[in-house]
Amino acid sequence: MKTLLNDLVEQYVAKNPKLMLRRTESVVEKLLTNWMSICLFNFLRESAGESFYMLFRAIKHQVDKGPVDAVTGKAKYTLNDNRLLREDVEYPSTQTMPAKVLDCDTITQVKEKLLDQTWKGTSVALRPHADSLHLEWRSGVAGHLILSDEDLTSIVQGLWKRLNTLQHYKVPDGATVALIPRSTKNHLHDSHDYMPGERGIKLWHLVKATEESELPKHRRGSVREKGGERAKAIPEIYLTRLLSMKGTLQKFVDDLFTAILSTSRPVPLAVKYFFDLLDEQALQHNISDPETIHIWKTNSLPLRFWINILKNPQFIFNVQTSDHVDAVLFVIAQTFMDSCTISGNIKVLSRVHLRGLMRALNNATLVTILSIYFHLTISVQSNKIVTALEEDCTAQKMQLGYRLQQIAAAVENKVTDL
Repeated sequence: MKTLLNDLVEQYVAKNPKLMLRRTESVVEKLLTNWMSICLFNFLRESAGESFYMLFRAIKHQVDKGPVDAVTGKAKYTLNDNRLLREDVEYPSTQTMPAKVLDCDTITQVKEKLLDQTWKGTSVALRPHADSLHLEWRSGVAGHLILSDEDLTSIVQGLWKRLNTLQHYKVPDGATVALIPRSTKNHLHDSHDYMPGERGIKLWHLVKATEESELPKHRRGSVREKGGERAKAIPEIYLTRLLSMKGTLQKFVDDLFTAILSTSRPVPLAVKYFFDLLDEQALQHNISDPETIHIWKTNSLPLRFWINILKNPQFIFNVQTSDHVDAVLFVIAQTFMDSCTISGNIKVLSRVHLRGLMRALNNATLVTILSIYFHLTISVQSNKIVTALEEDCTAQKMQLGYRLQQIAAAVENKVTDL
């Protein structure tokens, strides 16, 4: 690997050294990915794994507290503004069995929540899948009804069919339900046998996906409308919802980032060895630009290993992921990557980052500012960035430094009225 890396450095030095290790195209880049994963396994298990698992559970718990659209994956509680459920949905909670579910949950969502509660502490691999079970509503001696996402009672309007919810079936609070295995006897109750070959029908739950980009990746291709709506600007009324989610997860994110980046414990030998190797290669090829060397190290560890882990918790944990949880993890992973760039110190903050911040502040879209401030609170660089804005002529005219201080104060509950 060392020999191949030397050849790779020579190749990129002749072109653009800052692009090295950004992709996974060559043999040495693929070797590095696997080598780093194997060598950091003990560090992940002994140091960062627990914090990451607690963050994952906190995200899942918080997101499940509010409505989640079963088709688009949009949720009321999220950090990802592209996956924010903007419609106001009433959702009185229902206590069925020991699990808390929502009136607006689809039948599959109810089954998944019941499975999480009933098989708590059991490996996901050993649990039955929601599709292998029926949800049966029991009332009285002979009142048994199989509930499903789609059946003959589903509401169809034009080309749109709405997924059934507890509210659709008028299931009352305190109702008795049971998860029963699918069998030949009750298989005919399944909705898909009632609705064969419905082509052109589009499913929706809480909101209708007007654009293919609004759907999760695995659902794209089924919705394709010409002239669909563009991405809507998020009203400032939803800022408090994003801030609430950010505040709830802040401690878990801080704990994870501290576990990964802390210098209080010895650096993993594999990381030290490889970083020393990169320093040797830079010296050998007369590369003195500290930014280039920093980019090499960022591309080899955070981008190649940690980002992959943060976006895919199922790689290391026996857990079941979902679109709405993945959307939150994507924001956190991007924040982690941003925190590993050289923009941490204001003197080496690139003009691209500074101008991007100025544009965001000038547009005054507070939801956009949330993601920026989320990074600032972790990096503890807000004061330095305010100073840089105050020293910039363009920023002075627009009073961007003062506006950022207002936003920072509001997030920290120091100001109640912007």
